Amino acid sequence: MSDIAIRLEKLGKSYCIGSGPNPRLKYGSLRDSLAGSISRLLRRNRESDESAEAFWALRDVSLEIKHGEIVGVIGRNGAGKSTLLKIISRITEPTEGYGEVHGRIGSLLEVGTGFHPELTGRENILLNGTILGMKRSEVMRNFDAIVDFAEIEKFLDTPVKRYSSGMYVRLAFAVAVHLEPEILVVDEVLAVGDAEFQRKCLDRLQAISGHGRTILLVSHNMSAIRAICQRGIVLSQGRIVAEGNINAVADQYLAGALHVDGSDHAVQTASFVVEDITIRSLDGPVIKTFDPVEIVLRLRAKTAVADPGLSATILGADHHRLAGLDFKDFRTEPALREGDRTTLGFRIEEFPFLPGSYYLEIAVGDTSEAVMDIAGDPVRFDVVETPVYGGRQMESLHGNIALRARAIAGSDEP
Repeated sequence: MSDIAIRLEKLGKSYCIGSGPNPRLKYGSLRDSLAGSISRLLRRNRESDESAEAFWALRDVSLEIKHGEIVGVIGRNGAGKSTLLKIISRITEPTEGYGEVHGRIGSLLEVGTGFHPELTGRENILLNGTILGMKRSEVMRNFDAIVDFAEIEKFLDTPVKRYSSGMYVRLAFAVAVHLEPEILVVDEVLAVGDAEFQRKCLDRLQAISGHGRTILLVSHNMSAIRAICQRGIVLSQGRIVAEGNINAVADQYLAGALHVDGSDHAVQTASFVVEDITIRSLDGPVIKTFDPVEIVLRLRAKTAVADPGLSATILGADHHRLAGLDFKDFRTEPALREGDRTTLGFRIEEFPFLPGSYYLEIAVGDTSEAVMDIAGDPVRFDVVETPVYGGRQMESLHGNIALRARAIAGSDEP
């Protein structure tokens, strides 16, 4: 027997976008026909019909996953992660290339996938077991454990169309991990659940990963990916751009995500063109708790600036303020003429934040005129893990965190 659970060869998936017809669609539903008729009526007065455009959600993806491997799939929104899982789960067909799956597969993708809304929770458990090719006796052997894990006993005989999204997720995950598939495919759907349920799910994934099951996990939670997975792949614009040890791959992905090139985003304020914003650890490619961290801006003066100023605010995942730094609290920089370039920033000795997602909000301006403008949208960054504390206490994450820092400018840069 081969030790390969999943093999993909030059896999590609394209979709037709625009108003033109899908050349691959030979037959459609009544809904498709009605939608097409309405669309044609709306286009009747146009001079010419727009042609369809092929969008490649995946392109030239080749991958092998062995039985018993736990693989994390990383990438920005729209990178092709969900499309990849749908092809592996046999929900959609590839446009080119081919894939092989050896073993019974269980999928936890979008909320409600695989559930019939008119059936009760009890009936959907039995239905999912049948879809997985299990006998009724096998399903019933795990039935009580599924209900207990999902915590929906009170609503077990209620049609799932009346479930909240959280109840859907709890039941779907419980079914997926207890009906003993040989290959388990899990998308970011866990983000719908509350924090306690997410921890419960991650504990369960870690438990079953030690029993020889193959797991393919998509998540933006780097701490979860690192804790569970052995290997990782990074998708970008539908292609695999990195593959290997999960820690190395996650570091490579996050290092690229922490840098914002202002010239691409045309970030401008009344006084400055923000050419570059960087937040980085001085100890490695990613930010970890207690790392020394630099926040650096490269600026070009749009007008004469008598007293250059900068402030940085750290926001939580829900955009509430956690900490702030003001350049004027530390030092004063010389005046700038129109067109002059300068570097301003902060060096934080120990970054006192737990693993998770945060945002950096920057304001720059001429403080002599009390003009400080927000420099574009907040920049997202991640703290990826916390080392052994060594007796140090973590700061409260409810705001007003004191940061030990100093201002840096111009010649302070390495």
